[in-house]
Amino acid sequence: MTADFATYIAGLPKILAGAAVLFRDDEGRVLLLEPNYREGWALPGGTIESDDGETPREAARRETVEEIGLDIVPGALLAIDWVPGPGRPPIASYLYDGGVLSGAQLDALVLQEEELDSWRLVAPADLDAYGPPWLVLRVRAALAALASGTGPAELVEGLPAA
Repeated sequence: MTADFATYIAGLPKILAGAAVLFRDDEGRVLLLEPNYREGWALPGGTIESDDGETPREAARRETVEEIGLDIVPGALLAIDWVPGPGRPPIASYLYDGGVLSGAQLDALVLQEEELDSWRLVAPADLDAYGPPWLVLRVRAALAALASGTGPAELVEGLPAA
């Protein structure tokens, strides 16, 4: 890489990126995790280690293994969400289909105790109580994309992109 190109790259805008997996049970309830480091619930997932060459799909799988002890290849991309925030670059968040977990798989969940306090299955109609709002909107958009088969939802803070 030439010095001019390196300077050009260094001056480009930066974003953060994350990836998560949407798991459901046979009743259609969504698997949510309770982090111990912030308010609100989350999906299995986290930061994409792009500096190490990790892809969004690889990050979703790695984070699922780390957070709940299941090694499941993520399915279809259900949503990509652009989430600006104060005091940080925007986050591009990828959400993949994790499929329907069996009772045995749910019984085998092992939480990453350093970051998580508990897990819960939540009916889509009850998601509002678990926030944050952008996550609830993202999950609902992903479930709609899954049901319709239309492909990934393009979102901004959980809402359809204009």
